Amino acid sequence: MTSHELRADGLALGYEGRRVVDGLDVVVPDGRVTVIVGPNACGKSTLLRAFARLLRPEAGVVTLDDVDVHRYPSKQLATKLGLLPQQPVAPEGITVADLVGRGRFPRQGLFRQWTADDDAAVAHALRSTDTLEIADRRVEELSGGQRQRVWIAMALAQETDILLLDEPTTFLDVTHQIEVLDLLHELNRQRGTTVVMVLHDLNLAARYADHLVVMSAGRIVAEGEPRTVISAEIVRTAFGLEALVIDDPVSHSPMVVPKGRFHGAV
Repeated sequence: MTSHELRADGLALGYEGRRVVDGLDVVVPDGRVTVIVGPNACGKSTLLRAFARLLRPEAGVVTLDDVDVHRYPSKQLATKLGLLPQQPVAPEGITVADLVGRGRFPRQGLFRQWTADDDAAVAHALRSTDTLEIADRRVEELSGGQRQRVWIAMALAQETDILLLDEPTTFLDVTHQIEVLDLLHELNRQRGTTVVMVLHDLNLAARYADHLVVMSAGRIVAEGEPRTVISAEIVRTAFGLEALVIDDPVSHSPMVVPKGRFHGAV
């Protein structure tokens, strides 16, 4: 596994004149799992899009190994950095196996055609995401949860050193949420893949993150190891939520327990 430095410096991002992220600096720890959390519309997905070169900064720069990501040839960048966007769209009529196989396209070229290594990578991705049995089905026939696992399989088949995922547990029931996050954890620990993902669930984020980035209103309000970051004050500041922070009895990571308005003072 090759070491990489993915970072943003002085980053400002927006859409049609509306500034979403402003003056943001962040370095993604190499070979670790980074999770970005924050309230809706705080800039989490926007930051991930900038990392993936889907959004050009209004100011500042995103660099990979000290090179502006916008200077990389597309195919070269796709061998280093993979992306699972929030709402990917599959071509009509494509089968699961064919879609997952598209994760290998960046590694094809004029003198490098499909090989046994490609077959092995696709098969491993299908097995890892429990989609091997539906490999011959058309993606459009699948449930939302099945489709999400197929897209994750395609990202895994790409075999990049850095993997960006925007809400990878969307559409998944709780069992498959844990299975997907366990899979990403395993990919990180066994292969050394740098994983950067956006999650809404604070407790899952705290459980699986090595490095937690908390955003609010387009800025980073806290970052670091979950145990040093998650506190009642940070939850209140970032989310406007009164909560207790206790010890997760399973993972011993911080666990956020919302107070709400109807269950009495604690």
